[in-house]
Amino acid sequence: MEITRTEFKRCDLVKAKGRIDSYTAPNLEEILNSITANGKFKIVFDMSEIDFMSSKGWWVLIETQKTCKKYNRGELVLVGIQDRIRESLFLVGMGSYFKIYEDLPTAIGSF
Repeated sequence: MEITRTEFKRCDLVKAKGRIDSYTAPNLEEILNSITANGKFKIVFDMSEIDFMSSKGWWVLIETQKTCKKYNRGELVLVGIQDRIRESLFLVGMGSYFKIYEDLPTAIGSF
């Protein structure tokens, strides 16, 4: 899995490519934790090139969302989720936990 991070004035963009599973999720967690540790709580996660998401990956995103929303500081929004992955998100009842956008400019502009 490849992960890139881009800092914008209003938010941070994290983009991952490949599989997020129990082996690669700690890498994603490390990057997201470094963002929140630096006092930034408005994060866009671009999932357009993710082809698999395990439960460990979802837990990383859920924990990051909790941190971002604490004290109304911000939130983690998702963009470009493939249909198969989106279905799994709604299947486990977490679809309403995240704001989901279809395109990157709209997601970034939401902040």
